[in-house]
Amino acid sequence: MSPLDAFTKRMFDIVCAFLGLSLLGWLILLAWLAASIDTRNNGFFTQVRVGQNGRLFKVVKIRTMLIKAGLNTSVTTATDERITTLGSMFRKTKIDELPQLFNVLVGQMSFVGPRPDVPGFADKLKGEARLLLTVKPGITGPASLKYKYEEQLLASVEAPETYNRNVLWPDKVKINIEYIKAWTLTKDIQYMIKTLVS
Repeated sequence: MSPLDAFTKRMFDIVCAFLGLSLLGWLILLAWLAASIDTRNNGFFTQVRVGQNGRLFKVVKIRTMLIKAGLNTSVTTATDERITTLGSMFRKTKIDELPQLFNVLVGQMSFVGPRPDVPGFADKLKGEARLLLTVKPGITGPASLKYKYEEQLLASVEAPETYNRNVLWPDKVKINIEYIKAWTLTKDIQYMIKTLVS
């Protein structure tokens, strides 16, 4: 991705994030309030993720799960007992992802790109795969669309964390490398439309 491509992508992100927050700010606040009551905790959930050039940042989401002692995993399946009924609805409609518009606006994320993972994945990549670290992580993208039912898929396997690390993650890396090499603004817009439609 050339400097001009990166600039074009960033300007597009700023405009869309500003419009998105202007139009959906009320929904984010309503979801935050509902999640605060539902989970008896702050309705905003933050988690450290790996961003562009390996820099760590805190991604912001609507909280959809209860905090339970003894359960500590970065892989969530559709049958995770921590997910509340309201939280399940937020996850299915992607309302829980809306606060990431703030991450996009401040330059930590983009609308389209590789999903930001917790430390231990992107920051450990070698060789050509480190190309993923040259772009901002995205809210959606080709890998996200292919695995839009990822939580259900992980719930169907015996060892979700192992399957995620050995099967899903390598395939996502391959898809995202192809995305970066063939980037165009038109494709980004197409991915955003496909995300909204699906």
